[in-house]
Amino acid sequence: MNVQTPLGELLQAITEGQARPRHAWEALVIALALVVGAILARAGAYLLARGYRERLAPKLGAGATAAAPPASSATLAHLLFPFLGLLLLWLGEWVLRIEHVVADTAEARLLRLAAWLLGTLAVVRVLFRLLQRVFRSAALIARFERAIVAVAVLGVGLYATGALEDVVAWLTSTAVPLGSATRVSLWSILVGSATTLGSLLSAMWLGSHIEERLDAEAGIDPNLRTVLARIVRALLLVVGVLLALAFSGIDLTILSVFGGALGVGLGLGLQRIASNYVSGFILLLERRTRIGDMITVDKFYGRVTQISSRYTALRTADGVEVIVPNEMLVSLPVVNSTVGDRKTVLAVPVEIGPRTDLALALRLLREAAQGQPRVLADPAPVALLTAFRGGNLVLEVDFAIADPENGRQNVQSDVAIAVYQRFRANDIELAVPREDVLFAQDADTAKSALAGVPAPAAKPDASA
Repeated sequence: MNVQTPLGELLQAITEGQARPRHAWEALVIALALVVGAILARAGAYLLARGYRERLAPKLGAGATAAAPPASSATLAHLLFPFLGLLLLWLGEWVLRIEHVVADTAEARLLRLAAWLLGTLAVVRVLFRLLQRVFRSAALIARFERAIVAVAVLGVGLYATGALEDVVAWLTSTAVPLGSATRVSLWSILVGSATTLGSLLSAMWLGSHIEERLDAEAGIDPNLRTVLARIVRALLLVVGVLLALAFSGIDLTILSVFGGALGVGLGLGLQRIASNYVSGFILLLERRTRIGDMITVDKFYGRVTQISSRYTALRTADGVEVIVPNEMLVSLPVVNSTVGDRKTVLAVPVEIGPRTDLALALRLLREAAQGQPRVLADPAPVALLTAFRGGNLVLEVDFAIADPENGRQNVQSDVAIAVYQRFRANDIELAVPREDVLFAQDADTAKSALAGVPAPAAKPDASA
């Protein structure tokens, strides 16, 4: 094996033992960097977590304090260890060069191999942490983690065997056409993809962190917080992609091709998606519909639990979540039961017979509504005679509640049951449909019977 490679240097150091003092000094520096780095990582993680709890968390409010710290001490120690180890390795190499143990960086191959391993570990752990903060799906995170570990192991293996430079040279010399006059190397594509992925994950993590900070600010309107969080996240994503492409060496004018394709897509198949996205910002900026409001749109009634870029989530009284496109909330009539006054007036109709004591029935209706805990005393329930139907009396009790998000039909059912029980206790019978069937010999007799007058006398038979 070529001893000029880090792996060959490591094998030579193992076989020669103390024949070369440089190897022993490099091994000592690596061991000290790992041990001291682990100790400093634990101490730093403890101090950071305690500092967050004592200083920063109280400023963010109760919601942030309950979730503080955002990462445990063990997680912080895992993140700090490879970075502190790298710092100590560089410090140790600097000392060895001052003492003339190693002539230059190229000669300290064992230190470079250890630095590569620690650097790879740092990248992997940071990416794992970003994935856990950005994505909620455990299966998706597992797929990303396997891919990251595979790429990291491949990179370390190529570097240790000395094949990394040859692979990079081949990727750099191999170009693929992109357009009529543009050629991009495979290395630029790989670097651009990696930097873009890292930038997107970082932007998404930073956006979620800013959103959490905004949610902790009780003085900001919920809709305004959502708008600011959406705008900040979108800007971070755009800036992250542009910076990643610029750093990878890809000409940004190539994006004009994708911009044209996106415009065609919006014009043909993405109109509804774009409309819902714009409608979401309209809803949040106008602030006529807020998170927590009880609204009715189309045939759906429920409490607004989320207003996203594309849809609004409603939680109905029976616990079902309804996904309503934002376009419907802009283009269709929306009944908001909680704008201004949260009091909602409900009604329970009832039909009784004509011989019933009307005053008693109205009093029982009021008492039935007043006996329910969710019915407000101010305004007091009102019992009304609203109509006459088929000889019967149609009554109605109107009452107000202050918590429509807890359901309307359930309190209407409670009032109706109380009305039925009071009517039975006072011998008041509910009306039943009435149909009178008349048998008549001719049309004149039927009309007279319906009018309540005697039928006209029969005409004498002319043939008699």
